[in-house]
Amino acid sequence: MKTIKFLVTAMASLVVCAAVQARSFEDIKKDGKIVIATEGTYPPFSYFQGSKLTGLDIELGEAIAKKMGVGVEWKALSFDALLSGLRQDRWDMVMDSIGITEERAKAVSFSNPIYCSGGVIVSKDAAIHTVESLNGKTVAVLTGTTYMDSLRKLPAIKEVKNFPQDPDARSALMNGRVDAWVSDRFAVKAALEASPNSGLKKGDYLFVEKIAAAVKKGNHSLDAAINKALADIMLDGTYHAITEKYMHEDIQCH
Repeated sequence: MKTIKFLVTAMASLVVCAAVQARSFEDIKKDGKIVIATEGTYPPFSYFQGSKLTGLDIELGEAIAKKMGVGVEWKALSFDALLSGLRQDRWDMVMDSIGITEERAKAVSFSNPIYCSGGVIVSKDAAIHTVESLNGKTVAVLTGTTYMDSLRKLPAIKEVKNFPQDPDARSALMNGRVDAWVSDRFAVKAALEASPNSGLKKGDYLFVEKIAAAVKKGNHSLDAAINKALADIMLDGTYHAITEKYMHEDIQCH
């Protein structure tokens, strides 16, 4: 799912550019905290309520860290800086609705899937609801996402317009600058529930994908610790309580 542009205002204090060494789980345990990067502008996954960072990915990240026995230091910045910063050892982990792809898996290591989602087509025109109906149309999408890559592979689309933040892509549709918007199905659900009179209509999936946490490539000890903590919160009911709070449905991959 989901540009080198740092966010300002309340989230600016969370962004630190100083590089640190990639840390094993043992190093993180000794320090007592894990550094997790996220976007902070992608409700219902990660967003700010005033100065407080919250959302599905945030609460799941906090729950995973608690099971690992460490605290969390969050970093918030633009989506397409998340994985590049991970490779540069600026943080230990990324939690931001990252879809697993073969290309990304060459650069980072993924945890077991945390949930399943997918790209959904949205338009104000009920006739634009399938992949085929995007032929000859202009489509808005968030920069750096798997949705952007998939749209660009469709030869009959007139133009793919990418935006640094998902609300900007949605606004382009609302303002009539594009014919459709493609985003994560849960982000779409939240947007439509927040603005029921917007006239936006949800269409078909562009594709379905598995979402996971990411760590630096080859950081096996941290990856294993995350997977164990994830399994633990799925068993003890924590995962269900958090996902039900935000999504009101079962979002596990089956």
